[in-house]
Amino acid sequence: MEQYFASQKDNIFRNVEVLIYVFDVESRELDKDMHYYQSCLEAILQNSPDAKIFCLVHKMDLVAEDQRDIIFKEREEDLKRLSKPLECTAFRTSIWDETLYRAWSSIVYQLIPNVKALEHSLNYFANVVDADEVLLFERATFLVISHCQRKQHRDSHRFEKVSNIIKQFKLSCSKLGAKFSSMEVRNSIFAAFIDTFTSNTYVMVIMSDPSIPSEATLINIRNARKYFEELENPNSMNAANAIHSAHAARGMVNGGSSHYYSHHPHQHQQLPQQFLQQQQQQQQYHNANNPYH
Repeated sequence: MEQYFASQKDNIFRNVEVLIYVFDVESRELDKDMHYYQSCLEAILQNSPDAKIFCLVHKMDLVAEDQRDIIFKEREEDLKRLSKPLECTAFRTSIWDETLYRAWSSIVYQLIPNVKALEHSLNYFANVVDADEVLLFERATFLVISHCQRKQHRDSHRFEKVSNIIKQFKLSCSKLGAKFSSMEVRNSIFAAFIDTFTSNTYVMVIMSDPSIPSEATLINIRNARKYFEELENPNSMNAANAIHSAHAARGMVNGGSSHYYSHHPHQHQQLPQQFLQQQQQQQQYHNANNPYH
């Protein structure tokens, strides 16, 4: 390890965006672990001083439950002290519960460009479609990268559960030679929609009003895609316009002459011009097939 750091240090640590260091909580060579960690930090300071630092204190399930908080807090304080002048974010993790999923989701979240604009847009979108909750999943891993919650939910681990269910379903699809694209689950008290969204995400929309037609929600998802795609790509020529449009997201899917996209007839915000023609073409079909309009 020492030779590896000495001979390859410049190549390994140049242009690094993020360092993720995993500690075994039961390691019997803690001093050596900390020494290697500090060697990494020194190389990061020299070659990539703006990199984000994350530490996973792993295998916490092996620690007695009444000692976990104490031990993790001690490790976290040590890591933050040793990391100065860099800032370190520490997570307790285990493969046997939701902590590892939550840690990776948090790390991915902090690496997203335009994350505040993304959150604002997601909030507007949730309000427009009258959703209880809207989630964005990373496409490959189904990690939650952003979410908007408009109603309280008693299950704090629902994201990890949904992610595992969908990943297992995708695996079953792949075994049959099929590709997962979208899903709708509905009963008398709620409806859930999972659909492809941007090139890197899936969206999940949860509704507690089953009277809202599926077609209205699916049209809203489709019309929102290009805004979120541009937000996801800050280098796009239209990124600035996308951010501006995000703040007008209510108008994106309801309002003006095209208020049929919302089941609230009193909402009349102005729709961005580029959607008017498309929505007017769809209006005749929607009005003819929407008994709730």
